[in-house]
Amino acid sequence: MRSLRKEAAIEAETAGKYIRASGAKISRMERALVTCKHDDVVDLLGFYGVTDPEVLGHFAEMVRISRQPGWWQRFDGVLPDWAGKLIGLQEAAAMIRTYEVQLVPGLLQTPAYTRALVRQAYPLASQEEVKARVELRRIRQDVLVREEPPHLWAVLDEAVLRRPMGGAQVMREQLEHLIKMSQHGHITVQIAPFDRPGCIAAGFPVTHLRFDLPALPDIVYLEQLRDAEYLDKPEETQHYRSVLDGLANAALSPKDSLDLIDVAIGYPLP
Repeated sequence: MRSLRKEAAIEAETAGKYIRASGAKISRMERALVTCKHDDVVDLLGFYGVTDPEVLGHFAEMVRISRQPGWWQRFDGVLPDWAGKLIGLQEAAAMIRTYEVQLVPGLLQTPAYTRALVRQAYPLASQEEVKARVELRRIRQDVLVREEPPHLWAVLDEAVLRRPMGGAQVMREQLEHLIKMSQHGHITVQIAPFDRPGCIAAGFPVTHLRFDLPALPDIVYLEQLRDAEYLDKPEETQHYRSVLDGLANAALSPKDSLDLIDVAIGYPLP
């Protein structure tokens, strides 16, 4: 919607007035921060000069889908509001690039690893809550085994391999799972080793999402302790894409990364 508006040389404030709203609402609609009404979308598309029935039908379908509750909403009790959007974006993405500093990415975790992580992060959680959090992560991973999965490209700091989350056996199983998953054609795993200076370009996790539709902007997800930030401005997403490019170039090749994971499996974990 933002691309179509800009192509029509229409300001957000002007578009907002056309549907009896504000420019701020147009911005929230374009950033997927609010649910769009069918009539508002149809009116805006007409205002932007869009007349192609196929395009109009495509947008109508997107509005319909967006207004349906996501499967993850049944986990409202354990899923923060700011995290639900990430799940929807991952399911819609064609490419997911991520850099992790301390932990195995959620999409590549084993249940035992997730359980150990949840117990450490939520020491007062009940057994039912721990079970729900582990199940939520497991279902999220289904995106990687569907008929047309996104390409997941993960760069992991070597510290991820050396931190024995859950103990030696849990960690070894997790590393073996990393090797197994990286053998899929749509999953790439690279390790950023300790001895390469170029691998410290980012000291925090970064996730970059790209979509098949050219009109949809890239999204960068930055998670914090109790919140998350979603960036979609081209200058911001391009910056983080360049950071990820630099990390991937500095990291070990996928083959050499698997060799290092093999070494880590034999590492004398405490």
